[in-house]
Amino acid sequence: MNLTVQNATIFMKDSGAGQPTLFLHGNPDSSILWRDIIEEMKPQFRCLAPDLPGFGHSSIPPGFDFSLDSLAGFVNDLLDAAGITEPVNLVMHDFGGIYGLAFAVKHPERVRRMAIMNTNFFSDYEWHAWARVWRTKFLGELSLLSMTWPAFRASMRKGSPPMSEQHMRETYDLFKWPVKKMVLQLYRATNPENFKGWEDKLPELTKRVPTCVLWGDKDPYVASTHAGRFGAQKVWHFAQNGHFLPVEAPKECAEKMMGFFA
Repeated sequence: MNLTVQNATIFMKDSGAGQPTLFLHGNPDSSILWRDIIEEMKPQFRCLAPDLPGFGHSSIPPGFDFSLDSLAGFVNDLLDAAGITEPVNLVMHDFGGIYGLAFAVKHPERVRRMAIMNTNFFSDYEWHAWARVWRTKFLGELSLLSMTWPAFRASMRKGSPPMSEQHMRETYDLFKWPVKKMVLQLYRATNPENFKGWEDKLPELTKRVPTCVLWGDKDPYVASTHAGRFGAQKVWHFAQNGHFLPVEAPKECAEKMMGFFA
């Protein structure tokens, strides 16, 4: 379905019944990141999976900025547009973790429980090689303009060796120039220093909101040592998996989250 959020058209998949559970993807993904997990969870949970602004089939709100306040406000307005008034389970991956954790810090009363996967919310994080390229003017544009299917496939395979060819192809088919421009904007606006003052609130947040972490330890972008930094009550390490854990081990992730959310 399409929702109007901050005067933008936001595509969101809404399936299942039960506790509302919001799934937030990262780069270069869309709501299809969560497809297999949702198939496992929708018999017990109402699963809401949007394409975040500028990704998938969603447009960008006019004047949208990338401050943590703005990202938090977007998630808050998304829930309002969907008519969700009760607290949600929040599931986050990659840049979706930045959206979701900023929202949870600002609106803890709207979050029932959280599941965090391979993301960052810390000011001492050092950008990986691709991120440094994308954060560099002209070089970033050139790299994404020249990212053909073989180059995209090789990059995704590096981050997630077990990922299926089908998923990579579907993700690439949505990775058009408007999405690439959004990637450049997002990376260039997200400086690690932005998390100062916000990361300090994580221990208070995770004391109030029960939190679990599911982490693909073979992630070349965010080290597995980050998994223990969120103050979560439960941390699961997936020793054989990489960055894109939701598509590598969907059944195992769904089982652990359903138990934790229940």
